[in-house]
Amino acid sequence: MTVQVLAIGDVIGRPGRHFLRENLRRIVAREGVDLVLANGENTAGGLGITGSIAAELHDCGVHVITTGDHVWRRRDIAEALTEDPRLLRPQNYPPGAPGAGIVTVTTPSGVPVRVINLLGRIFLEPVDCPFECVDRILERTPGPPVTIVDFHAEATSEKAAMGWFLDGRVSAVVGSHTHVQTADERLLEHGTAFITDLGMTGAERSILGRKVEQVIERLRTRLYVPMEVASGSVRMCGAIVSVNPETGRAVGIRRIAEL
Repeated sequence: MTVQVLAIGDVIGRPGRHFLRENLRRIVAREGVDLVLANGENTAGGLGITGSIAAELHDCGVHVITTGDHVWRRRDIAEALTEDPRLLRPQNYPPGAPGAGIVTVTTPSGVPVRVINLLGRIFLEPVDCPFECVDRILERTPGPPVTIVDFHAEATSEKAAMGWFLDGRVSAVVGSHTHVQTADERLLEHGTAFITDLGMTGAERSILGRKVEQVIERLRTRLYVPMEVASGSVRMCGAIVSVNPETGRAVGIRRIAEL
């Protein structure tokens, strides 16, 4: 028996949420998925997340919501993080930040799965070191064999370093943040599944989920141009990780891109 974990890339605004509401349960049933993770830091108008949107994602079938550097953009987020343990913020924010970046949930078949949310530092905020943070977690906090890490980071090198750093210590390291699905999914030497970036769940005709024309104008003119969430047909990107629940070692990882 294996545990099938579906990790979904950054969900962008209302179009991404609508896609999950209309399609996620069908995809879960078809793929035999036991647990669903989704990065939700761009679900509120393309920037941030709210408590009500987190509840909407849970209702769609998302068991754990991870986030990243945009998590603090909405005013009610501190309350939402405190009240909803399945809504995570990166664990390596300084002590005293509302909420937490770790949660353990149980699949319908009774397998506990720990999810850890971390934020990278290259080209991002000067948060605590994600490598030291996850080291402390794994050394001091015994957890179940199945552990999935969402590493929300900009630099591909930092994501790859985290994958190798945690190889054999967690079940999977999945990258998020850059909104472009990478084609490097693989099992590392000691049984950790890795992919640099899951991609995004947003409009196909877009630039990272934003309206094409607005992004081009902003890049060409260097003037401030609002970049609204794009609409139209949506593609959900992510990966399905298969894990041995007794050893915690991954036995497979497969990209998914669903229209």
